[in-house]
Amino acid sequence: MRVEWLGWLATVAFASSYLCKKPAMLRKAQAGAALLWVVYGFLIHAFPVVAANLVVAAVAAWSSISRDYEGA
Repeated sequence: MRVEWLGWLATVAFASSYLCKKPAMLRKAQAGAALLWVVYGFLIHAFPVVAANLVVAAVAAWSSISRDYEGA
């Protein structure tokens, strides 16, 4: 099974996140892209990729949520 396309999709998602105008949207997009990398990492058995992107996704999601509540 070829999963290379998922790696490319994750790359495009992460790179395009920098086009987001709002910081909260940037962090949400980066969290989503990191989750794509997590899935890709599992599929290719690259556990350092999984671990690194779980950290990125968690920090991006947490900072997005915590900042959303600060603005409320």
